[in-house]
Amino acid sequence: MPARAARSRHQANRTRRNPVGGHVLVRGGLGRGAIRHADEIGAEAVQVFVSNPRGWAQPPGDPEQDSVFRAHCENNAIPVFVHAPYLINFGSPTPQTLSRSVESTRHALRRGAELGARGVVVHAGSAVGGARHEDAMRQVGDHLRPLLDEIADSGPLLLVEPTAGGGAALAARAEDLPGYLDALGWHPRVGVCLDTCHLYAAGHDISTATGMRSVLTAVSRAVGARRVGLVHANDTVDPCGSTRDHHAAIGSGNIGLDAFGALFEHPVTRGVPVVAETPEAGLGQDVSRLKQARDGG
Repeated sequence: MPARAARSRHQANRTRRNPVGGHVLVRGGLGRGAIRHADEIGAEAVQVFVSNPRGWAQPPGDPEQDSVFRAHCENNAIPVFVHAPYLINFGSPTPQTLSRSVESTRHALRRGAELGARGVVVHAGSAVGGARHEDAMRQVGDHLRPLLDEIADSGPLLLVEPTAGGGAALAARAEDLPGYLDALGWHPRVGVCLDTCHLYAAGHDISTATGMRSVLTAVSRAVGARRVGLVHANDTVDPCGSTRDHHAAIGSGNIGLDAFGALFEHPVTRGVPVVAETPEAGLGQDVSRLKQARDGG
């Protein structure tokens, strides 16, 4: 892209209220497959995996592909986010899971820094195996907080993502977030990633514009106006309070388009990147629907 065009697009992105994009595939590598997929769906923001999301392997990455990907995103003012593996659980009573969670999170943060990522998303976890909630939260403080101290000022934020609830979730609803951030000392390098499907599954009825505004206000009161660093915009096929995390195409599930429009209007999400994690086949259409909701279309 010519330098003048790149600068022009950069300016446009800087003034855009909420960059909208999706979780892009890395088949073919970050420097090829991820960029191609992002372009195909019209992404203004991207989220990627830097390792198997359902495994503990910690691949080092390809410096050449990293460089191409980072330059492309920087030149086009596309904020980047890394999603850490799903297996991470700082509330687990199993020593091996806990130690692997530490190393996997450290790896995701390092790779995020190498890619110039704005944030690394980690699920809040749960007190599994009969563990007491207070013991699990103590582990969050003892093992996750030191990782925050390792993040350089120029590095990514760690974005805690509340889960869909159920069982012994450590953070699922808005009112759970202050306790979680207490365990982390309200560290300046920690933020929150909201997932609309998770919110709905955890019992927050955001299926109307009024409901969405009410829940976002509750989030703002719980964590403050500047802690939300990313939104996962996903519709859902399951009823409110189901605790099931089954994503659906935007507007085709139980949340609906009106609610997504309200998502973009609330002060707590003003300017916050929004990415869809909906099925690959319709991801481009979902990104387009979200842009229309953002722009009042």
